Amino acid sequence: MLALRSFFRSSVATGPNVVHQQTRNTFILKRKNPFPLHKKGGRPSKMRGRHFVYDLVEDTNVSKKPDIKVILNQFVDGVGSKGDILTLRPNEAYSDFLLPGLAVYASPENLEKYKMEENTTKVVDQYSSPYVHRTMGCLSRVNLQITMNKLEPWTLEPWHVSASFRKSGFIVPEYAIEMPPVEIKGPDLSLQDKEFYVTVTINKKEKVNVRCRIHHWATGLDRLPWDEFHWKQPKEALIPEQAAVLESMPLPQ
Repeated sequence: MLALRSFFRSSVATGPNVVHQQTRNTFILKRKNPFPLHKKGGRPSKMRGRHFVYDLVEDTNVSKKPDIKVILNQFVDGVGSKGDILTLRPNEAYSDFLLPGLAVYASPENLEKYKMEENTTKVVDQYSSPYVHRTMGCLSRVNLQITMNKLEPWTLEPWHVSASFRKSGFIVPEYAIEMPPVEIKGPDLSLQDKEFYVTVTINKKEKVNVRCRIHHWATGLDRLPWDEFHWKQPKEALIPEQAAVLESMPLPQ
């Protein structure tokens, strides 16, 4: 076997200038016609042209490179916390984590270093999960439409809100929903153009306020007219004490 490491210079034109970038490539070759051995102390035989014919065994440029492991040195939103070990493809590891300084190689020295830091200093993560920050951002931009009956009496309860979350694509259990400080009853068409918020607790730790509106539903002639893009239109606060918080919340998307 013979390993050849070759260096090539590729030219990249950038306006009036030309940038030369060096690339390194490795080829593993096998001699097609083995060279005969010579006697000890004797004169080596002369190599012929057939001895310079090789078969390509491996080209590292086209062979799949193995995954590499890295250790996060800080919290990364949607990925993990400090000290977590990730197994990634080389290109992703280099461009997204190693070059920006978000992670280091999972070498024995780094593994021992982060293990010692974990034993000596208990680091309290900012969030209970790498995905909490994204979840809070999504919920804070939701304008939750809670559909209630226009003809039958009702009192707004957590299960109404939970069902409305489910229709919007979020699974929020009832115990995680903190209702407004006042009781909301209907049917009452004066609630149709007003909004309030409920507080959702994620992983029993993080809290986020979610904007809500009551929509009275009925069929036939009792059905209310459709208001296009109603969730983007500013509305009056149902509870005056919540007005300041609602104004500070992100606008619905």
